[in-house]
Parts: sequence; structure tokens; C-alpha cells
Amino acid sequence: METYQHLSIKDWALEDRPREKLLNKGLASLSDAELLAILIGSGSAKESAVELSKKILLDCSNNLNELGKKSVSDLKSKYHGIGDAKAITIVASLELGRRRKLQDSQEKTKITSSQDVFNIFNPILGDLPHEEFWILLLNRSNKILTRYKISQGGIAGTVIDVRLILKTAIDNLASSIILCHNHPSGNKVPSDMDKTITTKLKEAGKIMDIPVLDHIIVTEDSYYSFADEGEI
Repeated sequence: METYQHLSIKDWALEDRPREKLLNKGLASLSDAELLAILIGSGSAKESAVELSKKILLDCSNNLNELGKKSVSDLKSKYHGIGDAKAITIVASLELGRRRKLQDSQEKTKITSSQDVFNIFNPILGDLPHEEFWILLLNRSNKILTRYKISQGGIAGTVIDVRLILKTAIDNLASSIILCHNHPSGNKVPSDMDKTITTKLKEAGKIMDIPVLDHIIVTEDSYYSFADEGEI
């Protein structure tokens, strides 16, 4: 019987090795698996770094946003050849990509539509496995003063403190507030609790003369705007 012999990346033709391919042909020539293989550096005795990377991506439906939801423990526990160092490298690299996207979205400092709000928060909230509630504080020209995370919860929801939101707005001399949170389920339709907290904050904002302009619910690829739907 013929014995199968595993070839490591070092045994490949020079032009097929991910690092050499990047240098000779550029970043665009590499697949997602080859880029991931460069990050993890080596595979195991049973498979090369590229083969391991393909397996990881396959489990994520070949979707980098899904990979971005994986924790260090997720990667370590499921894949032979992935230890602390490699798992941390993968998670840190994807977080850098998320932050790069976020910085690009911050170039626009004036809010003119719900789409502007989505463009700011989607890189932060779009692919999180848990809920987070944020506020965007604006001046009289609808320019962003700051954004602030109010709370973080489990997959089923998060706790909202109306007093903390108003105090944060007052401390930053905000003229108006936009609310934003994510739905990890991917369903952008507001829940009864979403509607209740929106109404409560809208009424509290009126008393303090700090109007709540909108409440945006973010999913991975879409959003719901209370203002656009005439519900605020």
C-alpha cells in the first residue's frame, strides 16, 4: 500500500508559498486562507498552515466576519495546532482590521442621516456575539462630540440606565443624543423593550432639553432607524 506523505509548506514550489507569493505577486494574489496561514506561521504534523487555515475558514462559512466573532478559547479548543500564540495573533489581527474600518468611518463628523450613524457603529457592533448599547453625542450643528458605550450584556440583551445616559450628555455639553445598539441575532426589528427604552429616553431628553434624535438598531449588514420609521 502506498503511504501518504504530508508535504509541509517548505516542500512546496517557491512560488506557491504564501510569504513568497505575497512578495512576488502582491497581497491581492493571496486567498483568505493563505493570508491566515501567514498569521499562524505553521500547522501541525498532520496538515500545513494553509490546510489548517482552510479548515478554520470552512467552519466559518468562509466568512471573515464570522471568524472575527471567534474568541481565543474558541480557536484553541477546536483546532489541533492552534495554541495561545496563534489564536491571539488571529484575534488581534481581526480586531486591527475592525479598528481600521472604524477609523475610516470617523472621517465624517457631521450626522446628516441614519446611514451616517450606521456607518459609524457597524464596524463596532455589526459582528459582536453579544449586545452593546452606545450613545452618540452631538453639538448644535449635529457634529459628533463623542460616542460612549453605556452597557454590555449577553446575547439576549443589555441593561440601560437612563440617568447615566443623561449625565453623560450633560457632562459633554451635548445638544442632542442618538441611541444605538446591536442585535446579534441579525433581526433588526425592535423588541418591545427597545420601544419602551426609546420612549423613556425621549421623554427624559425633553425634560433636560437634550432631544433624542434617533435610535439605530444595528445588525451585521443592515439597520433599523426609529426616526426613519416615524417612531421617535
